[in-house]
Amino acid sequence: MKKIIFAAIVLISGFHFQGKSQELEVGLFGGGSYYLGDINPGLHFMQSQMAYGLSARYILNDRLAARLSIYRGNVAGDDAVIKYREERNLNFESPVTDISAVFEFNFLKYYTGSKRNYITPYIFGGVSTFFFNPKANGIELKELGTEGQNAGFDGRSPYSGTSFAIPFGVGLKYSLTNKIGLGVEWMMHKTFTDYLDDISTTYYLVGQNINPDNEAEILSDPTMSFDPYQQRGNKQTNDWFAFFGLSLTYKFDLSGRARCLDNQNF
Repeated sequence: MKKIIFAAIVLISGFHFQGKSQELEVGLFGGGSYYLGDINPGLHFMQSQMAYGLSARYILNDRLAARLSIYRGNVAGDDAVIKYREERNLNFESPVTDISAVFEFNFLKYYTGSKRNYITPYIFGGVSTFFFNPKANGIELKELGTEGQNAGFDGRSPYSGTSFAIPFGVGLKYSLTNKIGLGVEWMMHKTFTDYLDDISTTYYLVGQNINPDNEAEILSDPTMSFDPYQQRGNKQTNDWFAFFGLSLTYKFDLSGRARCLDNQNF
């Protein structure tokens, strides 16, 4: 990790000295969020929820930028809606707060405020850490140990509500005015947890013996029909989540008059 951070600093510094400008764009994001995992293995945008956030983009040159963003949204999944494994009757929702650091690459030359280079598609990728807390019917699931974590079943232990991800995606930038830029973006996150939906491995209780008044037991197997070691999720694949929406940014010129002179070339 130290080597990666050092390499990123060197890379940013190198681009800084090559860049034509010193600009910072700060903006707001609004849109939606959704998840892919054990309930929804492949239907993009299903059960999308509201999302919002903040971002700061440092312009390295007309093709590259470094961005830090904080996005927050909800993700959800329901067997009764997705119908991938409807017989489980499991569902969840979770708030997700994601802090991402990415590099953006513009396919075309772009500067907010330029009359010539005012639009470009772009791609991006980086690293992030995020926080989540799956719930069902308003009840927090992590503390219940729905797959036997609290009981130490089969050597299982409680999972963390903090994890890491690799964010990447595509977008389009458009310069509205000399200072304001508009963007549309879709950002996927490949996570390193399989518990975003509180589903990963197998059942641990005998379904017929479940006490329906015990919320930990009934939320583990709402149908009361499965037995220990029967498949509840697929631990071979981790969960994903995504943000999509619009951003509005305001440009701050950090280079003063020198940057104004550059505008003559646009």
